[in-house]
Formats: sequence, structure tokens, C-alpha cells
Amino acid sequence: MRRALVLVLLAVLGVSGCTAVVPGTAEPGKIEVKGPKGPVPAGLEAFYGQALVWRDCKALGRSAAAKASFGRRGTECAMVEVPLDYAEPGARAISLGVLRVRASGEHGRIGSLVINPGGPGQSGMVAAAMLSSRLSDSPLRQSFDLVGFDPRGVGISEPRITCLTSAEQEAVRQVDASTVELREAQAADFAGKCAERTGTRELANIGTRDVARDMDVLRSALGDDQLTYLGYSYGTRLGTAYAEAFPRNVRAMVLDGAVDPEASLVDGVVLQYKAFDAALDRYLDWCTDQCAVSTRDDLKQLVDDLRQDPVDVGGRRVLPEDVITAIVAALYSEDAWPVLESALDALSAGDATEVMGLSDTYQGRGQDGEYDGASTALTAIRCVDDPPVRDRARLAPVVDQVKGTFLAYAQPPLPSLDACAFWPVPNTSTPHKPNTPGLVTPVVISTTGDPATPYQAGVQLAEDLGGVLVSFQGNQHTAYLQGDPCVDQVGDDYLIQAKVPTTWLTC
Repeated sequence: MRRALVLVLLAVLGVSGCTAVVPGTAEPGKIEVKGPKGPVPAGLEAFYGQALVWRDCKALGRSAAAKASFGRRGTECAMVEVPLDYAEPGARAISLGVLRVRASGEHGRIGSLVINPGGPGQSGMVAAAMLSSRLSDSPLRQSFDLVGFDPRGVGISEPRITCLTSAEQEAVRQVDASTVELREAQAADFAGKCAERTGTRELANIGTRDVARDMDVLRSALGDDQLTYLGYSYGTRLGTAYAEAFPRNVRAMVLDGAVDPEASLVDGVVLQYKAFDAALDRYLDWCTDQCAVSTRDDLKQLVDDLRQDPVDVGGRRVLPEDVITAIVAALYSEDAWPVLESALDALSAGDATEVMGLSDTYQGRGQDGEYDGASTALTAIRCVDDPPVRDRARLAPVVDQVKGTFLAYAQPPLPSLDACAFWPVPNTSTPHKPNTPGLVTPVVISTTGDPATPYQAGVQLAEDLGGVLVSFQGNQHTAYLQGDPCVDQVGDDYLIQAKVPTTWLTC
């Protein structure tokens, strides 16, 4: 807590706009004290009123994507302190990475737009940097500082989630786990290593419940009385959790690619299997007259061939699961369909290089063979967020419901327990209908052909939050700020002018 107390002293003294040397570096940074703003929970004054020291981001990048995006012009970074455990705020503080790109307009700055790109496990810092370069001189960039943060356990933020080494992750991928016993042994080993290498107290406090509270600390430290938020995919779950915890602290909230807050994890898996299957049908329809691999039978033949004789790529075996991963990765957007076509056609000719490349990218494996930790963070956070399934009997109906889908053919689902069944700490959230008295009307965007967060989940979230639903007709995961003029106009008008659509609409 010592560092947090230093921040309080800076706030009391009214230090602002000064230059200081950032601890652990020789680099000067600009100190800003803009908090506390808005309601401050008792015992958290030190965190809500802390100073932020902004400096160049380049040295903070760990992954290839982070290193590339953190060097973009106009980015600046800081570390914000939050309690590891909000039940004991004075016991231990952890640091979260924050990236900001200042509003480009000379006049009319509204405040900060805090962004979460999803996952869980994806870096908000990388997302904010990349989004700022895409938006250029858009009205949104002129009106808001774009702010992304790495949630606890993600990217450069603490606590560092460590479960398997990159070599251990690679070894797991190279095993065709075709029995319940083998899969459960892998799951139990993963959970055990997470507990040993990360720590149970750390694992107990990395869930969405705690990240939502971190967002309110960040809001205050940034100097905003209320939060303006843009959440994609899992970011809609995080936004919903924030809206429940701090409904009156929200200025505006866009939730795109919704996670249904009332759906169980098991229900969500079934819906995703079916949604990806429908997306695969749309891809194959597109492929009919131009692809060498253009039917389900063609795909099944590729899978059967790999089962009997895995293809070698650089000394690594390409298994049916890699084909599934490649297909899933490419079905997130129509723009990736030509990439998938090329990869599958090459595989049919005996070259699995492109398929393995897609699979590696989706699983966070860099060209150096190191994994970026995003998939590990996803599992760890999910295991804290959702009630575990420890009864195999509950999984049997799931296996029955997904039969007939291509994903189930290529990687037959087994009634095996996952890592969460062996998780060493209890879950901190459960599926439920959110209670958000006093919340402003949020805008929920749902895409009709979204394979990852099926359309109906957006309908449910809009109803639960009393929001306005924008239905986008397309085949992709999420839609706002991705080039559709109708969706972008609705989102911009809402975030900038607080202009709420009068009715649900379709773009």
C-alpha cells in the first residue's frame, strides 16, 4: 500500500502537470491529479484520488501486437493502482496498465471513452491504440480521449497469471486428447499449475466483479464524473457488471456483441456451436463456385485424413483441432473468408502451413514460439466468473445438442470436465438478470450472423438493461466502428451527443 499512500500525498498537495521520474526507469513522466471525481466508496479514497504518471508506451509492450501498437504516435501510458482484494483495500495494491490517446479536437472535448475489446484476456491498451489510428479525424476521436486498460491478469497488468509455460502449452496442443480421462488429466494439471505458479489469492480476485470496480477507480483517476464506455464481446459482460455496481456513474454505454447475462456457460457453448455451424454454411455458400474445398464432405475428408496421418509443419503435427481453430478464427468476419479459402485449399493439396498459421494466431502463439497468455487469462477469468460444472451428467445433454455440427464432427465433444471443475478458488459471479436502477439507456448492438456472440444474446441484454437494440445485418463478430455508416452514425450520435434512438432499429 506504500505506493498508493504516496499518490494520496500528491493529490493532497494538488500536484498537477509536473514532471517526475517514473520508478524503475530513467524516463520522465507527466504527473496528473484529476481525481477524486464522483462518489468515492469508503476506504478507497487513496485509489480514487491517485495521481497518474503518463509516459511513453514503447517500453511496456510484451507481445508483438503490443510492441507495434504502443509505438504509435500520440499514445501515452500510465499505471493505475487498485486493491488486489476490495474486501481488504489496505492489504495489497496491484498495478494496471492504461493507454491514452488524447482527443484530437481543439474544442469540445467531452472526456474519456474507455474501451474493452473482449476476451476475456485481450488487451484494452492495444485495442485503444489500434482503434485511434483507424478513426483518424473522426468525430469520436475529436471528442474523446480514447482510453484502453489491461484488466487485472491481462497484458502488462498485475497479478501476472502464470499457468503453463509456452513449451507446456505447445505440448498440450500436440496431443490428440480423444478420451475423457486424458482431457480431464490435462484440465486438472492446468488448474494445479495455475494455483502453484500464480497463487490462489491472486486467482480469487481476477474476475469481472473486481475488474468492474477497477473501472470505477480508473474513471475517477482520469477525472471523469461519469463513465463513457465501449465494450465489445466479453466487454459487454464487463459493462453489464459495471452498470450493476455503479448504475448512476454511467454517462453512456455502447455494448456490441453481447454476452447474455442470464445464460449459463453450458447454454452458451451450445449456442456458439450452432452459431458457428450456421456461419460455416454461409461461408460454404460463398465458396461454391471458387473453392477447392467447398462442401462439408470436403471438410470432413480433410479432418479424416489428418486423423489418420497428421501433416507436419516445421516439426509440429497439424491435428483436426487446428483445422477447427483455423475455421473458427476466419468465421469472425467475411473479410477473412478468402484467407480461409486459401488455407483450406492448400491443406487439401498437402500443405498445412496456412492452417497452422491461423490456428497459431488465434491461440496467441508468436513466430518465436512463445504464447502471449491471452488464452490462459481467458480460462482463468472464466473459471472465476462462472459456476463450475463438476457433474459429468450435466454435460451429456450438451453433447447430444451439438451433434450434427461440423465442429462436433471434427472434434467430437466428450462429457469431460474442464479446468474450472478443478479450480482452486470459488466463482465470484453467477448468471442472473442484472439489476441497474438509475442506469441511462444503453445502446446494444447485435449482428444477425455473429458466430461468437449469437444475435439473440443482444436482444436479451437490451431487454435486461432497458436499452435500445441496433440490429446489424451481417456475417461478423461486432459491428461498431467497422465501416458500416448506419451503425457508426447511431453510435457516434449516442456517445457524443447523448442522442438515444427513439426505437429499436436495423442497419
